[in-house]
Amino acid sequence: MKRPKITIIGAGHVGATCAHWAAAKELGDIVLVDIIEGMPQGKALDLWEAAPIEGYDVQLVGSNGYDESAGSDIVIITSGIPRKPGMSRDQLLETNVKIVAEVTAQAVAASPQAILIIVSNPLDAMVYTAHRISGFPTHRVMGQAGVLDTARYRTFIAAEIGCSVEDVSAMLLGGHGDDMVPLPRYTTVAGIPVTQLIAPGRLADIITRTRNGGAEIVNLLKTGSAYYAPAAASIAMAESLLRDKKRVMPCAAYCDEEYGIGGFFVGVPCILGSRGVEKVIEVELDAREKEMLAASVAHVKELCEAAKKFLPK
Repeated sequence: MKRPKITIIGAGHVGATCAHWAAAKELGDIVLVDIIEGMPQGKALDLWEAAPIEGYDVQLVGSNGYDESAGSDIVIITSGIPRKPGMSRDQLLETNVKIVAEVTAQAVAASPQAILIIVSNPLDAMVYTAHRISGFPTHRVMGQAGVLDTARYRTFIAAEIGCSVEDVSAMLLGGHGDDMVPLPRYTTVAGIPVTQLIAPGRLADIITRTRNGGAEIVNLLKTGSAYYAPAAASIAMAESLLRDKKRVMPCAAYCDEEYGIGGFFVGVPCILGSRGVEKVIEVELDAREKEMLAASVAHVKELCEAAKKFLPK
């Protein structure tokens, strides 16, 4: 039986760690692509040589081009640069739109039937860019952020209660970080509403820490940003897609009538299966939650409008 094929574009910390998690789960053969000569080849070889120790039977190759990626089932795009001191948001957006547009065009030419998972930031604008450039149907393009945010949320809740992270089920809507829309009413611990287990003030603190989760790690690392959890979140999505697990995950997915969003990729709960985003799940929102989601969607629209001017003509 032919193994699935996963291409990961960008062999930095996030991309290489995606390759690590995917290999450990034996999700399929892996192609690691980067423009820096030798880097994807070296990291892929290192991971391949770990296979006898860890017991995974997959092939790993590194490349500076896209020939090896041909026929991929999943393409994970992590390419882009972080915001540098003195760089405006528009400068960051312009640079990353151009990078994501270029790699998307090359990736989809080699793998026209793939499903795209976008990890690059600013996420909502990058998913929009990848969709515009690829021309793929919307169910085959999605962004990773909600899985990461819910993981952080679940981690902090479990630590507060003193329970296993496996028993915490949480849901968030909207964008990443400041745009996150927490839904404590839909957050449970072994079926018990979290609002019965954690006082409102303390829960608010946990939500604030979740929103600032990425910044907290950046401040600790000084010279980098998170990559273990973002990569794990991306591969959890890939696993649900490749194994048709139909897991319900919060992803940046295309919404038109759903939540009244009107044709944008926004963080919502989705069913992920072999066809991609198989369904967007709509949950009932109260007035405050609707207000927060509307603010998040407005920011997404603003980002996409700004990204549009940097897209290739």
